[in-house]
Amino acid sequence: MNPYDLQNLVAALLKAMGYHVSWVSPPGPDKGIDILAHTDPLGTTNPRIKVQVKRHENAVAVDGLRSFMALLGDQDVGIFVSTGGFTPAAEQEARTQEKRKITLLDLEKLFDLWVLHYSKLTETDKRLLPLKPVHYIAASE
Repeated sequence: MNPYDLQNLVAALLKAMGYHVSWVSPPGPDKGIDILAHTDPLGTTNPRIKVQVKRHENAVAVDGLRSFMALLGDQDVGIFVSTGGFTPAAEQEARTQEKRKITLLDLEKLFDLWVLHYSKLTETDKRLLPLKPVHYIAASE
């Protein structure tokens, strides 16, 4: 999966969760914002959601997180997705924010959300990361 596919996967997930995605950055430099989303179709109600998506093997350090948080306005919510996870210092920084609203998603959390909202994805979006149900005999109660 290339980085642009991962951006599209995250955008599809946000739509399945009920958010309105107004912009996904094209391939190339994005100045730190990969996706813009809103809670309403016109984007007139706060918060505006800014998403950064990183496809790295290494964990994002606190400096990378701070660079992203610098792009958030007072009414913005930030979602930072990193396939390599986050360093303990970056996680601490996100937890202790008083002014900035920031959510960190590592690969495990992203996958859990994908599974949880899979039924709400469009058929086209499901092809970004297709899942097959596994059936088993349940124990009798």
